[in-house]
Amino acid sequence: MLDLNTVKIAIIGLGYVGLPLAVEFGKKLSVVGFDINQPRIDALKAGHDTTLEVSDEELAEAKHLSYTANLEDLKDCNVYIVTVPTPINEHKQPDLTPLIKASETIGKVLRKGDIVIYESTVYPGATEDDCVPVLERVSGLTFNRDFFAGYSPERINPGDKEHRVTNILKVTAGSTPEVADFVDSLYASIITAGTHKAESIKVAEAAKVIENTQRDVNIALINELAIIFNKLGIDTQAVLEAAGTKWNFLPFRPGLVGGHCIGVDPYYLTHKAQSIGYQPEIILSGRRLNDGMGEYVVSQLIKAMLKKRIHVQGARVLIMGLTFKENCPDLRNTRVVDIVKELKEYGIQVDVYDPWVNPQEAQHEYGITPVTKPEQNAYDAMILAVSHNQFKDMGAANIRALGKTDHVLYDLKYLLTAEESDIRL
Repeated sequence: MLDLNTVKIAIIGLGYVGLPLAVEFGKKLSVVGFDINQPRIDALKAGHDTTLEVSDEELAEAKHLSYTANLEDLKDCNVYIVTVPTPINEHKQPDLTPLIKASETIGKVLRKGDIVIYESTVYPGATEDDCVPVLERVSGLTFNRDFFAGYSPERINPGDKEHRVTNILKVTAGSTPEVADFVDSLYASIITAGTHKAESIKVAEAAKVIENTQRDVNIALINELAIIFNKLGIDTQAVLEAAGTKWNFLPFRPGLVGGHCIGVDPYYLTHKAQSIGYQPEIILSGRRLNDGMGEYVVSQLIKAMLKKRIHVQGARVLIMGLTFKENCPDLRNTRVVDIVKELKEYGIQVDVYDPWVNPQEAQHEYGITPVTKPEQNAYDAMILAVSHNQFKDMGAANIRALGKTDHVLYDLKYLLTAEESDIRL
């Protein structure tokens, strides 16, 4: 069995999850960061992380970390950690393509005694039922005799500078008791918050997938309450603040539910449930409600515009924010695009403004080219869709200055007070 003194780690996938992990391990152990995106590798070699998760100074601290897109550079590694995305397809079914391709890549260089650890969010059983057979097929080795597997679900929160890799407790698991001990000790060497060794890989997989499913269902409940309160003419934020005075009331807020986790992970669990003959009710209901919030937001905006006698067709609307969450450039599965699409169906001209976004990436992913600076006195409506600090700093007066004499200011994120905005979610 390997020990920490003989470890050479390969991190497969250098995105929001893989790079921070590689940097932390690279401060202590020999690490090769692998990614098929050559421009990403070039930027990291130049000392800069375009996702802004890791600072240039932090990259420089990882003295034992190298970067490559060349498979040959992985041959000396003996621990492989997979941190590739696990998205859903257009039919909201799990897309394991990145995971399978990463497993095929590792299989080409896998040797006896090696350990492959998966961090990607999956349904229970995916590691051993879907990934391990690929490793066996490509490498010609036998699982739990020649090589071993582990699972330690990622808990990265993009844009969060307080909760980082090292100070978030890590769940670990291994395919044998000895491997479980090794995987746990490996992560314990960098995780100051401690580790929790799960009894099996399936338990660890299930724990990860329900973390975000629980949040999704809770947000769906608050979104439904917001719809009800809007119909009753009651301010949702005021209700939540009042209810929040009770010590055990959970502080969820309504809004768009996107991103690579909360808006995706529940579909992995429901897919697995359906495959064994169980039809989930609450989880899928919550997903349907959350996926429909973009359409609801636009319907509320249109009503508010009509009440002010603002002509809808041909109107100009500014959407402030495109990323899936505040203060980070991550565009994955952002639901702001649902608002853009719905507005355009009304014949509305839409401008999107987001100082955090890479314009080329926005154009490539969604066909949206954000404006570099919104026009003054130009818009019939403004939607505060993401609570970036830049928008907070602008304040209500400067945001309203972007609108025409008659306009609607819709605050989805409670950045402003009820008096400062025309409508709130």
